[in-house]
Amino acid sequence: MNETIVKFGYPETLIAEYAHWLVLLRAAQPTLGSLVLAAKSDATAFGDLPAEAHAELKQVTTAIEQALGGFVDYAKLNYLMLMMVDPYVHFHIIPRYEGERVWSNRSFVDAGWPKVPELGSAVTLEAHEIVALTKELAGRF
Repeated sequence: MNETIVKFGYPETLIAEYAHWLVLLRAAQPTLGSLVLAAKSDATAFGDLPAEAHAELKQVTTAIEQALGGFVDYAKLNYLMLMMVDPYVHFHIIPRYEGERVWSNRSFVDAGWPKVPELGSAVTLEAHEIVALTKELAGRF
């Protein structure tokens, strides 16, 4: 696995695995259910991924949208491909909603709603919360 995947906590944060992609829990949650969708490839440019990885995105994004829709009841879903610090192809997936969501007695507010997400306002999960939320979301795939 590439450095970006490892940085986002693999294998502990693994929610779902596909031929070309991994769905990982994002330990810093700007909104409840925030994920990382990481290419297994060592490509550092989206266009450098093999055609099969692009084709597989249909299956992966459909599964993500169904899983998060049932879990967090988002209004919009933002796929952010930032890749400024972590060079390998990946997206930050941020469910967007008005108000708050509560999980495990913690409040998750979309501080940027209805504008751009405020990634700096993320709730940082404890180790036991990462395990629990990863397991809960994995069960929805």
